[in-house]
Amino acid sequence: MARGTEFLGTDVAILAGAMSWVSERNLVAAISNAGGFGVIACGAMTPALLDAEIAGTKALTAKPFGVNLITMHPDLLELIDVCGKHGVSHVVLAGGLPPGGAIDKIKTFGAKVICFAPALALAKKLIRSGVDALVIEGMEAGGHIGPVSTSVLAQEILPVVADQLPVFVAGGIGRGEAIAAYLEMGAAGVQLGTRFVCAQESIAHPNFKKAFIRASAREAVASVQIDPRLPVIPVRALKNASTELFTAKQREVAQALDEGRLGMAEAQLQIEHYWAGALRRAVIEGDVENGSIMAGQSVGMVTKEEPVADIIAALIAEAETALAARG
Repeated sequence: MARGTEFLGTDVAILAGAMSWVSERNLVAAISNAGGFGVIACGAMTPALLDAEIAGTKALTAKPFGVNLITMHPDLLELIDVCGKHGVSHVVLAGGLPPGGAIDKIKTFGAKVICFAPALALAKKLIRSGVDALVIEGMEAGGHIGPVSTSVLAQEILPVVADQLPVFVAGGIGRGEAIAAYLEMGAAGVQLGTRFVCAQESIAHPNFKKAFIRASAREAVASVQIDPRLPVIPVRALKNASTELFTAKQREVAQALDEGRLGMAEAQLQIEHYWAGALRRAVIEGDVENGSIMAGQSVGMVTKEEPVADIIAALIAEAETALAARG
């Protein structure tokens, strides 16, 4: 893990997955204070909201933390400026290849750039673009997902690029034994999201946390794309009434495309806004029937509400035990 901890400036190379509405100042600061690396989920925030969130996080921790920005956000460059104003040390770009100039703009204020690589060809392209680290996230993860499993991506990408820059593995990781295995394969660390949702410091509604604690891995299912023209990235969440609502939303957007009332970029943005609203209903308001309960398949390993420090300590202890057993 030494390479990952040096890159992040942390005690352990556990990067927190950015989860909209969940990864806010309280959870982010708690993860950083416990020795991990907290990441603010900017999601659909305006520059002013992100400004306040970063300031709020800095008031709760003196440790390093990052900010996750969505590449398709219409105010991406202004959001990068906000990160620069606060001297954010690491910026994570998610949701597709970064637009031209974004990586250079982040580097002008000395921050490290972390990007997601869902395939080997994209990993190579991002390295040529000058990113400082990669996250390879498999389909077992919660929220927006790609089509390939974590174990396959790790085998495909780590042997080729892990000697060039730090690579963090994500998706379906719920115990330290898995962390140990990916470190042995060449990863510099891991990223976990689902495991932190039921932390005591998480502001997620009690109903949201109860849904996680009760759920098994098979209940975290991927959404279905109903119109091939709509570039809808599948989302993994616990199955509920919201699953059907998303199908209806896709039909509505597809019809607006047919009638010329929407362009493709606006259609994609409407889908993203739908998810932001559905997630807020579940996380903040506790409507776990009509809101979106985004969760990875590791949700079955979330069995109770506990402090962030205990979660991280257990993961590290499990990883150390696994490595010791290998001699």
